[in-house]
Amino acid sequence: MASGKGLFHDLVVVELASVLAGPSVGQFFAELGARVIKIENAKTNGDVTRRWKLPSEAKETMVSAYFSAANWGKESVCLDLSDSSMKKAVYQIIRQADVVLASFKPGDAEKLGLDFASLVKVNPSLVYGSITGYGKEVARAGYDAVLQAEAGFMYLNGEKGGAPLKMPVALIDLLAAHQLKEGLLAALYLKEKTGKGQLVEVSLLRAAIASLANQGTNYLVAGVAPERMGSEHPNIVPYGTVFQTADGKELVLAIGDDRQFSALCTILGQPELASQDSFKTNSARVANREALTQKLKELVAQQNRDPFLHHLNRQNVPAGAIHTVPEALAQEGAGPQLLQGKNGQAAGIRQIAFVLEGEGEASLTPPPVLGAHSWQVLQELGKVSEQQLEVLERKGTVKGRQAI
Repeated sequence: MASGKGLFHDLVVVELASVLAGPSVGQFFAELGARVIKIENAKTNGDVTRRWKLPSEAKETMVSAYFSAANWGKESVCLDLSDSSMKKAVYQIIRQADVVLASFKPGDAEKLGLDFASLVKVNPSLVYGSITGYGKEVARAGYDAVLQAEAGFMYLNGEKGGAPLKMPVALIDLLAAHQLKEGLLAALYLKEKTGKGQLVEVSLLRAAIASLANQGTNYLVAGVAPERMGSEHPNIVPYGTVFQTADGKELVLAIGDDRQFSALCTILGQPELASQDSFKTNSARVANREALTQKLKELVAQQNRDPFLHHLNRQNVPAGAIHTVPEALAQEGAGPQLLQGKNGQAAGIRQIAFVLEGEGEASLTPPPVLGAHSWQVLQELGKVSEQQLEVLERKGTVKGRQAI
């Protein structure tokens, strides 16, 4: 759980969500000081990502690396959601909650009585955030890889003439999570004004479509259907192209205007290149993309990466080294995003990348083992007696005892 103060230190969030999108929203609230109670299904042994382990992770490890990506600062309560006594306890917890996060498969929330219509009767001021694949009217579960394909992201991702590629992170899940955060913050603002509960619904499909940005409007406005271009940009050159240096390293350029291009050419020892009609303006560079890219690759290949990047940065020419993930996490600016696990090892990544001036930062407990807080929360908020819990635990209706 979050300890210490934070903007939302008096907020209670109940998380009825699993995998990445919903849980990352839960961690977002925990990082801002909220008490986040993650209710996990005893029948399925909790959040499935607890079992999504790399070959290098020990089988007996109770918290997987994947689970650690979105579950810091939470309390885990593991119970059978279909059991009537447990449903009564969950309702009792939700009476004291401010926000509920849900990512049920279509129809499941209604069957369990955990949909907004049911819970707002229990708590009229409840803010309920729901993530679905395609909207509540479509009885189809959503999966990130499928949505990456259906929303055009896989088609666009990959080398020119090559096969479509999935992004290496669950991009659509993360985009939907950001949309839900924004919607919930808007709903909490409305609640402050009206006192009424709100339903916030986000679908993976709509979040993905909203994020097509210039690629989508290139088609809607200009009538150009985007195609795979590798790392290149359809509207700007050179932007995103990978260049290899003399020392066998790689970098990327992000030239957004003519001044930057002129400075690049000067640093490369070819200032006259920027005055040629074929390359003088961005429009000309886009029209002559292949010729310019080939010329730049020849020139960059004569440079050693780090000194070259130093010169570019001094002249405010946007460029950067292509880092491995360990190199990226080792950067000085990345340090504040890393959450420390046992023995001082970085074992998580913060969801929040902004700073609220004057607001204290809540410290977070590591991701909980399954059911670590079942008894504590069910007694405190669910009004379940210790004797009842002993019976329910023997039946397998509740898992876990005291907080660990």
